[in-house]
Amino acid sequence: MKIAGVSYKVTSIKGGAFKNNKKLKKVSIGSNVTTIGASAFSGCKHLKSITVKNTKLTKKNVASKAFSGISSKAKIRVPKKKLSAYKSLFQSRGIGKKVNIVKL
Repeated sequence: MKIAGVSYKVTSIKGGAFKNNKKLKKVSIGSNVTTIGASAFSGCKHLKSITVKNTKLTKKNVASKAFSGISSKAKIRVPKKKLSAYKSLFQSRGIGKKVNIVKL
């Protein structure tokens, strides 16, 4: 993330950070992100593209309902070696069964 010409490493996404955001359509979760809070992207009905570059997300550091209520037509791209683990993780955190989870 760059603010006023200064780069910052984003390491966590606070619970409710983007909750019910109607303008959010695309998200890239970088390799430095270690935690995603409860309901972080909950209710983002227009969120259709999520790219996850991190391979260290687990049920311990992704809170409940983090992704509940996103678009049922969403496509989530995850690292190849984490495809099955992340499918299970994201579905347990609110992703609908129709959401397409694919390899990066």
